[in-house]
Amino acid sequence: MTAEGPRSGPEERGGGIPRKLRLGGPAVVLPAEDLPEGHGMGRLRLVRIYQIGALVLGLLLLAAFAQAGTALYGNGKARDVLVDQVDPATLEQFRLSTAVTNQDAAIRDYAQDGRDEHLVQYRAAVQREAESAARIRRLLSGVEGGEDVYRLLEKATADSHVWRAAFADQIAAGPGGQGIDAARSREARRLLNQARGDMTPLQVGITELHDRAAASLRSRASIALWSTVAALLMVVVAALLLAVLFRRTVLTPVSSLTGRVRAVSQGDFDAPLDVPGPAEIYELAVIIDAMRERIIRQWRSSEDKTRLLNEQTEELRRSNAELEQFAYVASHDLQEPLRKVASFCQMIERRYGDQLDERGRKYIAFAVDGAKRMQALINDLLSFSRVGRLNEPEESVDLAAVARRAVDNLGALVEETGAEVELRDLPSVPGDRTQLTQLFQNLIGNAIKFRREGVPPRVVIDARRDGDEWVFACADNGIGVEPRYADRIFLIFQRLHPRDEYTGTGIGLALCKKIVEFHGGRIWLDTGDRGDAPGTTFRWTLPVRPHITDDGDDT
Repeated sequence: MTAEGPRSGPEERGGGIPRKLRLGGPAVVLPAEDLPEGHGMGRLRLVRIYQIGALVLGLLLLAAFAQAGTALYGNGKARDVLVDQVDPATLEQFRLSTAVTNQDAAIRDYAQDGRDEHLVQYRAAVQREAESAARIRRLLSGVEGGEDVYRLLEKATADSHVWRAAFADQIAAGPGGQGIDAARSREARRLLNQARGDMTPLQVGITELHDRAAASLRSRASIALWSTVAALLMVVVAALLLAVLFRRTVLTPVSSLTGRVRAVSQGDFDAPLDVPGPAEIYELAVIIDAMRERIIRQWRSSEDKTRLLNEQTEELRRSNAELEQFAYVASHDLQEPLRKVASFCQMIERRYGDQLDERGRKYIAFAVDGAKRMQALINDLLSFSRVGRLNEPEESVDLAAVARRAVDNLGALVEETGAEVELRDLPSVPGDRTQLTQLFQNLIGNAIKFRREGVPPRVVIDARRDGDEWVFACADNGIGVEPRYADRIFLIFQRLHPRDEYTGTGIGLALCKKIVEFHGGRIWLDTGDRGDAPGTTFRWTLPVRPHITDDGDDT
């Protein structure tokens, strides 16, 4: 009895799934000092190129945004001067002129009728004049050209003060209602006209200041507009320069390298990979070129090896055909002498048995037994060599019927040992009916043969589906197999027991393994812990769909 894991030991399987095969090869070692020196842009690394480019573009953008920011700030300042200072000062100048006129009207009315309300109006107009003058001084503080307006304002407020001191304040100090004599009225008119006349230069000065502020605002606005446009243009130019730099340093070299690598991949192995570009692209091209040269060397070596392998394969195919023919002929040619040896030995025993002693009869028995065992060995070897070669596989084989036929073939052994064989639900699979029958017959026969003394054999055959394959099990209550022999028992001519204990040629499980692998499956000894239950469990797999063999045929 034997059971080798499908392609690895049971401890490596993990539920019947073999480990993945990883392919690799020697690395292409190309030290940095062995790289050829680049030329042109190949001397510069991308990091350095982009550092310099980023610094230059950053400085240009910083300058452009600084200019735009300064212009916008100046425009805001000019607008604030015009809107928040000069325009309110112009309004206050009109209020100042109106306040002086209202003072004259109120004080004359008071002089005529002596009503106190006119006196109140007069003093309110004086207060408004003072407040307007103070506001003008405060609003024009810090405004360029405001000193000239200050002088005109001082002259106007001084002449107004002279008029009030010489005329209005004196009337306001009196009882009122006394009237005004003509000479005094004329003098008052002269002083008032002088004060009013000062308002015109003041208005002209503020208007000129307003015009200068408006011109400054227009100039600042134009500068801000063009600075903003320049900044935006600088951003566009920087983006274009960055795109050109990226295209020149990355896209064009990579595109060129891709085209040449594609040419190599399509079979043009002589296409050079001398791609100009930055140091990283240049190094990448050099490394890929080294890989190309290595692939060429390996390809040429592989071509030679493939040609040699094809020759050896053809020679092996011819040799196998000769060996198969030899095995077939030898099996027939060898069996005939063996049958004669066994037959004549038995005839000698029957005719001269009474003249032979016990030793002679034993020698004859040994000769007959050896001839029979030699005949059985030849038959088993012939069956082993014929696996997958004689019968045409079927698309669907009912394994339940196959297992029943195998049990029928073992009917004498089953009846002799009192064995119980339980066949559970078994599927239909593609395969060779004769070989599958031999598979079940060998496994059930082994389970019955290696039974425990005094215990009727019990064998259970069942199956379960696992993805794209069926997993079968043949469990018995026999003597069992130690896990350390799990690989050995599937080797041809390997036996765990002497021939005087258990008969056989040592080919049965090797034949089972070959049949299962021919059908695209694997077979192994289940070494899992069975607890206190004795016996052995063999497991094997068969594909649900047809299996494609190495020569491309469906099986």
